[in-house]
Amino acid sequence: MNPSVGSSPQVIAVLPAAGIGSRMQAECPKQYLTIGHQTILEHAIHALLRHPRITQVIVAISPEDQQFKTLSIASDPRVLVTEGGQQRADSVLAGLQLAGNAHWVLVHDAARPCLHPDDLERLLAITAHSKVGGILAAPVRDTMKRAQVGESIISHTVERQDLWHALTPQLFPLELLKLCLQRALDEGATVTDEASALEHCGYHPLLVAGRADNIKVTRPEDLALAAFYLTQLNN
Repeated sequence: MNPSVGSSPQVIAVLPAAGIGSRMQAECPKQYLTIGHQTILEHAIHALLRHPRITQVIVAISPEDQQFKTLSIASDPRVLVTEGGQQRADSVLAGLQLAGNAHWVLVHDAARPCLHPDDLERLLAITAHSKVGGILAAPVRDTMKRAQVGESIISHTVERQDLWHALTPQLFPLELLKLCLQRALDEGATVTDEASALEHCGYHPLLVAGRADNIKVTRPEDLALAAFYLTQLNN
């Protein structure tokens, strides 16, 4: 494993990529849809490997996945593959088992291809002063409505002050994330992202303001938007 860059500890990245992306209405999992000449997953991996502190990327894929091995990125020595699980947390835990003795681990969505290097740099900078870690997030700008339970009608307006959209990457000490993820799963907590596992265990990760164009490709209309953002990013 490469030595640390300067005095900054190295970081191992994990990408849970075992999902099927049913909302995309596509024939293949959304991470394998292409934007330009690369898949969404390849864009996401390359965005991480451009930073010198990220020495390895571990991708957790479905046991039935036959596509990852056909990608050029699969032969990169900095990229490892492991078998993911049914839930996101299971896939992340599988990736963490290969992270060795790295102190920090960064988890990124496989379907989030537009990560800006400035956002990544700001997130990684928290390792100098935080023992808990943090996430990229964007303040909520729209009016938020709470629906009545089980119905498509408004119950009330939610105050948007102090509300944030959780993004990725999310960055935590390796052993702390392992402990919190396993405890949250064992106790039946809802784990929608890595930060929620730490919250369940009483920790308060930092919010690092990120760009709104760091979108997750979830629906068919997101593809064109991601392609536009990537064009701007690469110019």
